[in-house]
Amino acid sequence: MLKYKINVIDALRNAGYNSTRIFKERNISQGAMQKLRKGEMVGMRSLDHICKILNMQPGDIIYYSPDSEAEND
Repeated sequence: MLKYKINVIDALRNAGYNSTRIFKERNISQGAMQKLRKGEMVGMRSLDHICKILNMQPGDIIYYSPDSEAEND
């Protein structure tokens, strides 16, 4: 299971990107923003935009954690 290492919404805000600016510049879709707020994974395109905005690598933002339920199956 992929998980976030950072609070992406806070990181975007600290980089000067509030929801209005993101929507205006069409960097990240409204659906992706909702997923971020819920802690759900976004798609590759959105992750690409987040990496560009924050000047980070994907590994700085997300990590893989084995899902304990999947291991028990």
